[in-house]
Amino acid sequence: MAKFLIEARYNTEGARGLAAKGGTDRRDAIAELFEANGGKLEAFYFALGETDAYVFGDLPDNETATAIALAVNSAGAVTIRTTVLLTPEQVDAAARASVDYRAPGS
Repeated sequence: MAKFLIEARYNTEGARGLAAKGGTDRRDAIAELFEANGGKLEAFYFALGETDAYVFGDLPDNETATAIALAVNSAGAVTIRTTVLLTPEQVDAAARASVDYRAPGS
Protein backbone atom coordinates (compact mmCIF):
# COMPACT_ATOMS: atom_id res chain seq x y z
CA MET A 1 0.00 0.00 0.00
CA ALA A 2 1.05 3.57 -0.60
CA LYS A 3 1.09 6.22 2.11
CA PHE A 4 -0.46 9.64 1.51
CA LEU A 5 -0.69 13.05 3.14
CA ILE A 6 -3.89 14.93 2.38
CA GLU A 7 -4.10 18.62 3.23
CA ALA A 8 -7.63 20.02 3.45
CA ARG A 9 -8.98 23.55 3.28
CA TYR A 10 -12.61 24.06 4.18
CA ASN A 11 -14.67 26.70 2.43
CA THR A 12 -17.66 28.40 4.10
CA GLU A 13 -19.95 25.45 3.43
CA GLY A 14 -17.42 22.97 4.77
CA ALA A 15 -16.77 25.06 7.88
CA ARG A 16 -20.52 25.17 8.57
CA GLY A 17 -20.75 21.40 8.26
CA LEU A 18 -17.77 20.95 10.55
CA ALA A 19 -19.23 23.33 13.13
CA ALA A 20 -22.57 21.50 13.04
CA LYS A 21 -21.27 17.94 13.41
CA GLY A 22 -17.87 18.38 15.04
CA GLY A 23 -14.34 17.18 14.50
CA THR A 24 -14.73 13.56 15.55
CA ASP A 25 -17.59 13.09 13.08
CA ARG A 26 -15.35 14.36 10.26
CA ARG A 27 -12.45 12.15 11.33
CA ASP A 28 -14.77 9.13 11.46
CA ALA A 29 -16.17 9.94 8.01
CA ILE A 30 -12.65 10.09 6.56
CA ALA A 31 -11.71 6.81 8.27
CA GLU A 32 -14.79 5.22 6.65
CA LEU A 33 -13.81 6.70 3.27
CA PHE A 34 -10.32 5.20 3.51
CA GLU A 35 -11.62 1.80 4.64
CA ALA A 36 -14.32 1.68 1.94
CA ASN A 37 -11.56 2.16 -0.63
CA GLY A 38 -9.24 -0.52 0.71
CA GLY A 39 -7.12 1.75 2.88
CA LYS A 40 -6.57 2.74 6.48
CA LEU A 41 -6.56 6.14 8.16
CA GLU A 42 -3.40 6.57 10.22
CA ALA A 43 -3.93 10.06 11.67
CA PHE A 44 -6.23 13.05 11.32
CA TYR A 45 -5.34 16.44 12.74
CA PHE A 46 -7.04 19.81 12.56
CA ALA A 47 -4.75 22.83 12.35
CA LEU A 48 -4.77 26.58 12.59
CA GLY A 49 -3.41 28.43 9.61
CA GLU A 50 -3.57 28.00 5.86
CA THR A 51 -4.41 24.29 6.08
CA ASP A 52 -7.44 23.27 8.13
CA ALA A 53 -6.76 19.53 8.41
CA TYR A 54 -3.95 17.06 7.81
CA VAL A 55 -4.82 13.46 6.99
CA PHE A 56 -2.26 10.63 6.95
CA GLY A 57 -3.11 7.17 5.72
CA ASP A 58 -2.60 4.19 3.47
CA LEU A 59 -4.44 3.63 0.20
CA PRO A 60 -3.97 0.82 -2.32
CA ASP A 61 -2.52 3.00 -5.09
CA ASN A 62 -2.31 6.40 -6.77
CA GLU A 63 -5.50 5.75 -8.75
CA THR A 64 -7.50 5.28 -5.53
CA ALA A 65 -6.02 8.45 -4.05
CA THR A 66 -6.89 10.33 -7.25
CA ALA A 67 -10.47 9.01 -7.24
CA ILE A 68 -10.88 10.19 -3.64
CA ALA A 69 -9.40 13.60 -4.48
CA LEU A 70 -11.77 14.00 -7.43
CA ALA A 71 -14.80 13.03 -5.33
CA VAL A 72 -13.89 15.29 -2.40
CA ASN A 73 -12.89 18.30 -4.51
CA SER A 74 -15.96 18.04 -6.75
CA ALA A 75 -18.30 17.92 -3.73
CA GLY A 76 -17.44 21.58 -3.16
CA ALA A 77 -17.18 21.88 0.65
CA VAL A 78 -13.45 21.36 0.88
CA THR A 79 -10.40 21.48 -1.36
CA ILE A 80 -7.71 18.89 -0.82
CA ARG A 81 -4.14 18.49 -1.95
CA THR A 82 -2.71 14.98 -1.97
CA THR A 83 0.97 14.10 -1.57
CA VAL A 84 2.48 10.65 -1.99
CA LEU A 85 4.79 9.86 0.93
CA LEU A 86 7.87 7.63 0.68
CA THR A 87 9.42 5.48 3.37
CA PRO A 88 13.17 5.72 4.04
CA GLU A 89 13.50 2.25 2.51
CA GLN A 90 11.84 3.42 -0.70
CA VAL A 91 14.29 6.31 -0.89
CA ASP A 92 17.16 3.86 -0.30
CA ALA A 93 15.92 1.75 -3.22
CA ALA A 94 15.65 4.85 -5.42
CA ALA A 95 19.17 5.93 -4.47
CA ARG A 96 20.50 2.53 -5.57
CA ALA A 97 18.66 2.66 -8.90
CA SER A 98 20.64 3.50 -12.00
CA VAL A 99 19.07 6.20 -14.16
CA ASP A 100 20.37 7.53 -17.48
CA TYR A 101 19.72 11.26 -17.59
CA ARG A 102 20.85 13.98 -19.97
CA ALA A 103 20.68 17.50 -18.55
CA PRO A 104 19.14 20.25 -20.70
CA GLY A 105 21.68 21.70 -23.11
CA SER A 106 24.14 18.82 -22.76
